[in-house]
Amino acid sequence: MKLIYVIPAIIIAVILAGLLTVNVKKKDTDVTREKTKVAMIMNGSKNDHSWGQSHYEGLLKTANELNLDVSFYESVPADTSSESIMESLIADGVKIIIANSFQLGPHIRTVASKHPEVKFFHASGVETAPNVATFFGRIYQMRYLSGIVAGMQTKTGNIGYVAAFDIPEVVRGINAFTLGVKKANPEANVIVRWTKSWQDDEICASATRSLLNGKDIDVLAMHTDSREPMRIADSLGIWIVGYNLDNSEFFPEHFLTAPVWRWEKFYTPHIFDVLKNKFQEKSYWNGAESGIVDLSPLTAHVNPEAVKMVADEREKMKNGSFDVFYGPIEDNTGNVRINEGESMSDVDMLNQFNWFVKGVVIDEE
Repeated sequence: MKLIYVIPAIIIAVILAGLLTVNVKKKDTDVTREKTKVAMIMNGSKNDHSWGQSHYEGLLKTANELNLDVSFYESVPADTSSESIMESLIADGVKIIIANSFQLGPHIRTVASKHPEVKFFHASGVETAPNVATFFGRIYQMRYLSGIVAGMQTKTGNIGYVAAFDIPEVVRGINAFTLGVKKANPEANVIVRWTKSWQDDEICASATRSLLNGKDIDVLAMHTDSREPMRIADSLGIWIVGYNLDNSEFFPEHFLTAPVWRWEKFYTPHIFDVLKNKFQEKSYWNGAESGIVDLSPLTAHVNPEAVKMVADEREKMKNGSFDVFYGPIEDNTGNVRINEGESMSDVDMLNQFNWFVKGVVIDEE
């Protein structure tokens, strides 16, 4: 008789334990029960529909998940005044500071050296410290996929690209995009114009007009934080490949897609690690498999063949069987830079991209 009653009791206990486990949420754990102060210092606006807003929206999602008290400081200059801002935040009890601008690096390290108890996350940074981690995403993978879309879309074979600075991050993106274009349309070329500014609307608008003048460009891509290139392209009936956020609602007639950020995919696990005292001094560079980088939904304007090719190439990147800079790859002067069967190292991708792949044309002044 005992056996009859013992077995159901065990089963009930197991079921109840399972239910309790399923219902536990991160916000109910000890480390998230009390609010933690987190601040973000930004080089631009949190409502720019671009780089700044991608970080703003991502951190808000993380704040809701981890019970954070978040604040945002916009248009922070890359000078010693940023150090004063960070010092005041720390004095107010902020435990984690996030910076979304490369130029803030020296000032972050100065403040971090004085406050080892505070943790810093530096987007697009290059130097770590015991309490400083840097992070970025392999957005070049999404650039490649968006290049496939552009290559399929163009009728003239001339695709424009408005880009901020001739630095490895931007060159890497141009090259990845162009390889995607060439995958879909071997005869197409990508014509690049430098703005020498990330977000100055007037400068970016001027560069865009100069690029589009008389070149029979019918698709425009971009690597700036200004939306002026998209606005001008839309006004001229040119197809748009955006960046940072999905802006299809603002340009419904011509928007194709955009490489975009899902920063909550980084902020949530790594801030949670800080709360558990598991911070790591590390440079994070995550790709398609992490969800940090993404491609905005392809609009109805996109060629159906491109939709299938994008899906196929994306799956190969996610399962690790392919990445963008696998050889053979030739530069735009005819030299083979990456041999067949070889791939470009992360170190070279991050620091040594001072050349352009076949198909890139630099639009000089």
